Amino acid sequence: MLDSKNIVSNQQDIHESLEAVVRKHLLHRFRRPIPDYSLQAFENANEQVKQHAGPIILDSFCGVGESTKHIAAAHPDALVIGIDKSSHRINKHAEHYASDQVTNYRLIRADVDDFWRLAVAANWKPIKHFLLYPNPWPKSSQLKRRCHGSPVFRDLLALGGRVEIRSNWPIYIREFAQAMTIAGTNASAEPFHPEQAITPFERKYSQSGHQLWHCVCSPHLAN
Repeated sequence: MLDSKNIVSNQQDIHESLEAVVRKHLLHRFRRPIPDYSLQAFENANEQVKQHAGPIILDSFCGVGESTKHIAAAHPDALVIGIDKSSHRINKHAEHYASDQVTNYRLIRADVDDFWRLAVAANWKPIKHFLLYPNPWPKSSQLKRRCHGSPVFRDLLALGGRVEIRSNWPIYIREFAQAMTIAGTNASAEPFHPEQAITPFERKYSQSGHQLWHCVCSPHLAN
């Protein structure tokens, strides 16, 4: 839960099971069947990737896509793909956030649990991957719902590129950095102050006086 200043959690430090969970997921692929709607969403995105001659950037958990637009404006030679499972959030983009001046991005409704696996299978190699303010799942029992505790953490590593994750909950970022370290990637949690808020959450948290945290690293999947 989030009050006006802080994440409310029964967890006060890095989860005691983090290393065991990460190591288990590094050894085993996530084999949940991929539903047809996810396959179709990925195929639509994959056709655009095939037609694009430049680099690819992913913006996972993009919400209303404000961040996707900002990232695309900062990388005009890239195709930026925003991914969010909520059609309600994505549908807000055209009315409130779209710009005729920035056109090198696409928003895809999909679950990253499916999309990341399909992108790995298709040999996508994004140069950057943004994970901005994912749901923190702050209860101790919810570790496996977090990016670094999820069974698709392995696929996040396999996608590679420069990964940046942001949150207003320092434990989340510390855990993410520790998970990357367990997987063989140098990473650390750092406080940061954005020059410009690029998501509604980032704007809300900054205006409410939250300290923001991020981790920037270049992961790989060790053989």
